[in-house]
Amino acid sequence: QVQLRESGGGSVQAGGSLRLSCVASERTFTGVAWAWFRQAQGKQREFVAAITWGSAYTYYGERVKGRFTISRASAKNAVYLQMNSLEPEDAAVYYCAAAEVFRTGRIQKDAGYDYWGQGTQVTVFS
Repeated sequence: QVQLRESGGGSVQAGGSLRLSCVASERTFTGVAWAWFRQAQGKQREFVAAITWGSAYTYYGERVKGRFTISRASAKNAVYLQMNSLEPEDAAVYYCAAAEVFRTGRIQKDAGYDYWGQGTQVTVFS
């Protein structure tokens, strides 16, 4: 069973930046797509960004476009989320997810992923 481990969360002032990392426990695991989702207290889980492993094609949620960047490091089996211009509305637990197979139309949906991390808290204060 592949395990994903997130790191990099923390507390930051509005306008600041954070970089989240996600690493797979199995060094040979790459999957076909990785993503970040987030869930604020009392709200549903929300798609943030995704990247396909082979072509590195990226997808972004509307609320983070232009501010967040997802990337991958093939040699490290890791995915990153660079978050800039953070707003209080970005505060949430951020989850990393990875898919073993492509599921048509589900790259921006949590049902499209097989493995999930435990989450890392991001707090943004004004």
